[in-house]
Amino acid sequence: MDSFVDERDYEILKNDEYTFSVLRRVMGGKCKLLLTDHTKLIICFSDNPFPVWIWSPDDATGSEMENIYQILVDNSLLNGEYRFNLKYNLSEYLIKRAAVDGKKLAISLKMFAYNCEKPVKPIRIADGSIYLCTAQDEEELIDVMDSFHKELGMDIRSRESYRIDAKAFINAGNAYFWKDSQGNNVASCKFIPDGDLACINFVFTRPSFRRKHYAENLVYEVTKIAKDLGYIPALYTDADYVASNACYEKIGYMLKGKLCTLSMIK
Repeated sequence: MDSFVDERDYEILKNDEYTFSVLRRVMGGKCKLLLTDHTKLIICFSDNPFPVWIWSPDDATGSEMENIYQILVDNSLLNGEYRFNLKYNLSEYLIKRAAVDGKKLAISLKMFAYNCEKPVKPIRIADGSIYLCTAQDEEELIDVMDSFHKELGMDIRSRESYRIDAKAFINAGNAYFWKDSQGNNVASCKFIPDGDLACINFVFTRPSFRRKHYAENLVYEVTKIAKDLGYIPALYTDADYVASNACYEKIGYMLKGKLCTLSMIK
């Protein structure tokens, strides 16, 4: 296994371009762990508390999946501190294999990967308008990031850690709020350029302002901005969140792949 990526790794991800778009971005940056054979396996993550990404082919054999399990063991990744984003066939194998060693793994999140080539204007137009975050919005952006991660129950960090990200988002010019007609920042969304993709994320509506179509309208506007810049917008959703997925589909998002998050049960 090598600890560097090259064109072979990006080539094998082409068939899973949307499902593993975050892996592609992570492995191109600073990684705490990066292992690849350049043909059938990539294991990569940036740092805790972020998940470990594992790419394997759809037709991975039993011996290949056993090899993955042993690599996870050898790198102390099955000590209960890590989550894994991977395909369902591999998750099923790892759950059964870990049980043999007295370890309990379970799927904690099911995800859909979408893209949008033709944004569709929402039928229900929300009051207010899109607003680009600036330096003066830093504290409020941090507040929203903190609420967002606490509600998800994952990737929770310190306020100062969020501040680093907030400054980066603002400087990049790709973080947005939706301001309602009263001037309140009621929803958030941003995108991250990644090759020919624009990864849409940080979609969050403040609890007291939900069910008013703010996020749907904001995601549409951000999607349109990314599309106009020449990117293909893409995003991940919670597969079990039917209402949210329906909203994305109404504004033009198409299902492109499925994956899941595997967590250790202590």
